[in-house]
Amino acid sequence: MKKINHIYPIGGFILILAAVSCQKAIPDSPQDLPYLSHNFRPGTIRKDSATKRQDTVIRQDTVIQRDTTKPVAPFPQAAPPVNACSYLPYYGDTIIFAQPTSGSDYIVHPVNSPGTGKFLSWPVGLSIDSLTGAIDMTKSETGLKYAIGFVKNGTRDTCLQDLTLGGVSYEDSVYVLAQGQTKAAPYYDANPYLPPVCNGQGSGSGCTFDVNGTAAAQKVIVDKNTGVIDLQKTLNGGLLGGAFGLIPLNGNTVTTTIYYRLNDASNNALQHIDVQLVYYSSRSLINSGLLGNVLNKLDNLLSGNLISTSVNPRPPLVIIVNHN
Repeated sequence: MKKINHIYPIGGFILILAAVSCQKAIPDSPQDLPYLSHNFRPGTIRKDSATKRQDTVIRQDTVIQRDTTKPVAPFPQAAPPVNACSYLPYYGDTIIFAQPTSGSDYIVHPVNSPGTGKFLSWPVGLSIDSLTGAIDMTKSETGLKYAIGFVKNGTRDTCLQDLTLGGVSYEDSVYVLAQGQTKAAPYYDANPYLPPVCNGQGSGSGCTFDVNGTAAAQKVIVDKNTGVIDLQKTLNGGLLGGAFGLIPLNGNTVTTTIYYRLNDASNNALQHIDVQLVYYSSRSLINSGLLGNVLNKLDNLLSGNLISTSVNPRPPLVIIVNHN
């Protein structure tokens, strides 16, 4: 098996080009990719913007102007590339899933032959072979959308496509218990607008969360059938306290791993996700830098963008606040 390398975006190197001509002007780095705003959702703390902005998105051979003062409709899963670069790598669909194996890693290869060149990807989390484009699903962070770039030998053009790895994630967000925000529910396949894969009706849901009890051992309470984290119980616990101890202190952090199986196209393959939980007694005590990072990632997610292009989007950050 070839060695699978993590590929990180390189600011000045990546050129996002139009699909047909592969010569349109684009941002110089992943950090300059479009940022879209979205209206607030109940149960989340979001940013307001009174300033009208125009964002330009270059995709295929069309330049789209988006008025970001208006709500963004729920985004669909992307369709397979049309009129794309002739050597654009394609993985058979715009979303791929892990599969059960007998102990070996599950590898997905491009189904076409784009030729020789270099593969790139961002954000951090996709384990992709830079020479063959083979994706190691076992070593990759699933439940995320990635951008994959390919530079064919002899050219300076970068063909670009989005690829989603099916799986579970949790929104980076702030939950105020005093306002009834006591549950953190997972979302699926990098799209928070999709209906839940797991219906939560007992074992009939076909899904299992915290398979090996790793989260429960850290007093992080996860519903076995739905994956919903009970934040109130996680904080309070029993006589000896919850995940943050008997007397939680501001800034206390717990990172837990949730192993899960889904009744979807992954065919109950064992997957996992790390989740970071942080406690504050009051929202005003949250560090501004930390809060800004959470809000930016949440806004990108709800707008249909990559969660982040400059920093690792994992683990998702769940901030538990006792009082507003």
